[in-house]
Amino acid sequence: MKINLNNKSESFDKEQLTITELLALKNYTFKMLVVKINGELVRRHEFDKAIVRDGDDVMVLHLVTGG
Repeated sequence: MKINLNNKSESFDKEQLTITELLALKNYTFKMLVVKINGELVRRHEFDKAIVRDGDDVMVLHLVTGG
């Protein structure tokens, strides 16, 4: 499957992935993540259910706090 991940083309051997699987594959370990699939926000409690499919546009942003 091919997707756009943070505006870059990425290829994976699977036909679909959950957000949890995608984050593990890409080693995204930040606690404060914002994830969108095709412009729609995915809530943290939905990461195990939300499916990424071929052609999807996925944005994964990590929030940084400070002052």
